[in-house]
Amino acid sequence: MIRLARFGARKQPYYRIVVIEKDRARNGRSIEVVGTYNPRTNPASVELKHERIAYWRGVGAQLSTTVAKIVAKFPAQAPAEPVAA
Repeated sequence: MIRLARFGARKQPYYRIVVIEKDRARNGRSIEVVGTYNPRTNPASVELKHERIAYWRGVGAQLSTTVAKIVAKFPAQAPAEPVAA
Protein backbone atom coordinates (compact mmCIF):
# COMPACT_ATOMS: atom_id res chain seq x y z
CA MET A 1 0.00 0.00 0.00
CA ILE A 2 1.13 3.57 -0.67
CA ARG A 3 0.10 5.86 2.19
CA LEU A 4 1.20 8.74 4.42
CA ALA A 5 3.56 8.38 7.39
CA ARG A 6 3.48 11.29 9.85
CA PHE A 7 6.68 12.99 10.96
CA GLY A 8 7.40 16.33 12.58
CA ALA A 9 6.78 17.78 16.00
CA ARG A 10 3.50 18.12 17.82
CA LYS A 11 1.12 20.39 15.89
CA GLN A 12 3.70 20.64 13.08
CA PRO A 13 2.93 17.67 10.83
CA TYR A 14 5.12 16.70 7.92
CA TYR A 15 4.34 13.57 5.92
CA ARG A 16 6.34 11.10 3.88
CA ILE A 17 4.54 9.16 1.17
CA VAL A 18 5.72 5.59 1.69
CA VAL A 19 5.26 2.12 0.29
CA ILE A 20 4.43 -0.14 3.24
CA GLU A 21 2.67 -3.40 3.95
CA LYS A 22 -1.00 -2.75 4.64
CA ASP A 23 -1.08 -4.32 8.12
CA ARG A 24 1.96 -2.45 9.49
CA ALA A 25 1.68 0.52 11.87
CA ARG A 26 1.33 4.00 10.37
CA ASN A 27 4.95 4.91 11.14
CA GLY A 28 6.29 1.36 10.92
CA ARG A 29 9.18 0.23 8.78
CA SER A 30 8.44 1.14 5.17
CA ILE A 31 9.73 -0.45 2.00
CA GLU A 32 10.46 2.79 0.15
CA VAL A 33 9.84 6.54 0.47
CA VAL A 34 8.27 7.79 -2.78
CA GLY A 35 7.52 11.40 -1.86
CA THR A 36 6.88 14.07 0.75
CA TYR A 37 3.93 16.27 1.64
CA ASN A 38 4.07 19.38 3.83
CA PRO A 39 0.61 20.89 4.44
CA ARG A 40 1.99 23.74 6.59
CA THR A 41 3.44 25.73 3.70
CA ASN A 42 1.23 27.99 1.61
CA PRO A 43 0.54 26.42 -0.85
CA ALA A 44 1.26 22.92 0.41
CA SER A 45 4.58 21.58 -0.88
CA VAL A 46 4.54 18.17 -2.53
CA GLU A 47 7.42 16.19 -4.00
CA LEU A 48 6.58 12.93 -5.74
CA LYS A 49 8.66 10.28 -7.50
CA HIS A 50 6.05 9.52 -10.17
CA GLU A 51 8.09 6.79 -11.85
CA ARG A 52 8.42 4.86 -8.56
CA ILE A 53 4.73 5.32 -7.76
CA ALA A 54 3.88 3.95 -11.22
CA TYR A 55 6.20 0.99 -10.64
CA TRP A 56 4.65 0.09 -7.28
CA ARG A 57 1.13 0.45 -8.67
CA GLY A 58 2.18 -1.85 -11.50
CA VAL A 59 3.17 -4.58 -9.07
CA GLY A 60 -0.10 -4.30 -7.15
CA ALA A 61 0.27 -1.55 -4.54
CA GLN A 62 -2.91 0.39 -3.80
CA LEU A 63 -3.06 4.09 -3.02
CA SER A 64 -4.75 5.33 0.14
CA THR A 65 -7.57 7.79 -0.51
CA THR A 66 -5.48 10.75 0.66
CA VAL A 67 -2.47 9.80 -1.46
CA ALA A 68 -4.75 9.23 -4.47
CA LYS A 69 -6.03 12.82 -4.10
CA ILE A 70 -2.48 14.19 -3.82
CA VAL A 71 -1.31 12.27 -6.90
CA ALA A 72 -4.35 13.45 -8.87
CA LYS A 73 -3.79 17.07 -7.84
CA PHE A 74 -0.06 17.01 -8.70
CA PRO A 75 0.27 14.87 -11.86
CA ALA A 76 3.61 14.05 -13.48
CA GLN A 77 4.81 16.76 -15.81
CA ALA A 78 5.82 15.78 -19.31
CA PRO A 79 9.54 16.23 -19.99
CA ALA A 80 10.38 19.41 -21.87
CA GLU A 81 10.86 18.92 -25.59
CA PRO A 82 14.27 19.94 -26.92
CA VAL A 83 14.26 23.10 -29.00
CA ALA A 84 15.45 22.60 -32.58
CA ALA A 85 18.27 24.94 -33.53
